[in-house]
Amino acid sequence: MLRFLALRFGRAALTIVLVVTFAFVVLRMSGDPAMTIMSPDAPAAAIAAFRAAWGLDQPIWSQYLHYFGAIVHGDLGQSMRDGRPAIALVTERIPATLALTLPALAIKIGLGIPAGIYAALHRNTPIDRAVMAGSVAGFTVPSFVLGLVLVLVFAVQLGWLPSGGQEAGWRSAVLPVITLGLGGAGILARFTRSAMLEVLGQPYIRAASAKGVPWNLVVRRHALPNAAIPTVTIVGFMTGSLIAGAVVVESVFSWPGVGRLMVVAVANRDLAVVQCILLLVATTMVSANLIVDLLYGVLDPRLRSPQAARA
Repeated sequence: MLRFLALRFGRAALTIVLVVTFAFVVLRMSGDPAMTIMSPDAPAAAIAAFRAAWGLDQPIWSQYLHYFGAIVHGDLGQSMRDGRPAIALVTERIPATLALTLPALAIKIGLGIPAGIYAALHRNTPIDRAVMAGSVAGFTVPSFVLGLVLVLVFAVQLGWLPSGGQEAGWRSAVLPVITLGLGGAGILARFTRSAMLEVLGQPYIRAASAKGVPWNLVVRRHALPNAAIPTVTIVGFMTGSLIAGAVVVESVFSWPGVGRLMVVAVANRDLAVVQCILLLVATTMVSANLIVDLLYGVLDPRLRSPQAARA
């Protein structure tokens, strides 16, 4: 068990380091922040002074060592736009993002898993076909298209809800939450149905039914626990991508969250803010995947064996 945990934590730490390194290199190679932040007609001396002030005149390996050393000491840099700490700019936006993503995650789980289970238990019925049609529509329609359609219907034509912003309180969050939740619910319903159908076709399910075990007990005690592993994988991925998945929706609805801050920071070439958000996203996703790995060990003890730990 200790080997299992050590390998998982080691992989998680290595993944975060690789993501940070990749983001750092790509951002430095994609353009010069001085040319974006400074005025196009700024004198060459002012641009050179800006680069020197932010260490952009140093070799990229030197910049990386300085950046990584600062991260180790808890310093994620400062915004090139207003000089504030990047972590402060990001953390003040997190509550707004969570106000969308947590209710959306509840919709994904509360709607997607029961729909997938119900469809699997009523395979090839009109209900099953209706659930799968809704599932396909949910995860194939881009979130920005769904968001714009909801705005057109409920904000423009019916006037029931605001089209964007945060001024109307909880009413402002209804449309973006639905936009985030429906697509994920469709994905989760499809995967849950597939997992349930695979389990229901196993010999031990038929054997339990042949022994006279009531069908509802067969489903609760045998089918659902064994179908939980692939479902937990999808839920873990959705949990880890809460912040990253809100980028498009926050932009469509002008929601002042981390996703919208990411778009603005990329456009402004505000390197420290972009790197801070990417580090937050990577840590969230890696942590969610680590929790999923640990849940695997709980749901299936065979995965805690030395052979599985090395896999």
